[in-house]
Amino acid sequence: MQPVSSVAPIAANVPTIPAMAADPVPAADAIEAATLDQIGATVDILLKGGPVVALLVALSLFVTAVILLKLWQYARLGVGRHGRARRAIELWLAGDHKGAYEAIRRRRNPVELALGHAMRGLRHRPVDDQSIREDVERVSVHGLGVLRSYFRAIEAVVQTAPLLGLLGTVLGMIQAFQALQDAGADVNPAILAGGIWEALLTTAIGLSIAIPSGLALYWLESIVERERMWMEDVLTSLFTGRLTEDTGNEDWVGDRQSLRPAHAVMRHAG
Repeated sequence: MQPVSSVAPIAANVPTIPAMAADPVPAADAIEAATLDQIGATVDILLKGGPVVALLVALSLFVTAVILLKLWQYARLGVGRHGRARRAIELWLAGDHKGAYEAIRRRRNPVELALGHAMRGLRHRPVDDQSIREDVERVSVHGLGVLRSYFRAIEAVVQTAPLLGLLGTVLGMIQAFQALQDAGADVNPAILAGGIWEALLTTAIGLSIAIPSGLALYWLESIVERERMWMEDVLTSLFTGRLTEDTGNEDWVGDRQSLRPAHAVMRHAG
């Protein structure tokens, strides 16, 4: 009988057989089948909701398209990018009026468009300041109106979707109680429970459309408000020349007489 020590090296030299990798095809088929089942269940739920759910789905597609349209519009107009406007103001205040105007000429950004109108007016009619301000206000209102376009449509969806969902719930509850009445003495609680959850489905869908749409509307409105603030800032800087900013080398106007306390000046005048 061989000793144990002589058997151990032989066992150690035996090659190990690697485990067979799991076939990925059945796993992929299972995922595909689960996805198809989920899609089928979703479609079945939507069909149970009736025409109200179909209308809510149409509203969701509409509001999604409008939000994407607004994002594309803001990107095309360069909303939120004010580097050229800041540079133009710096050039204008430095005395390079032509360079400042050329920096924002033919720009579609509402801020730069209003600033260009103001610069053009000040270059051609520097004395008639009031008329220039009124015309620039006209251009600014139009530019902000373009940014706010379709906001009413999104707001209408935000307000209408929950009401449509509530309408679907009321109609579903009516049908559920009618079915319960038709059952007579053979009342089955499952009939009532099924009708109730199908009725509440429309309210859930309506709220799931209204809440994200409302958040998107608030976000878009905040973007427009920031543009309005930037527009007011650059136009005020242009017309006033930023007279009150601290440049470090102010020349105080007036003598010691004008800098005395007000009660001393009044006593001297009396």
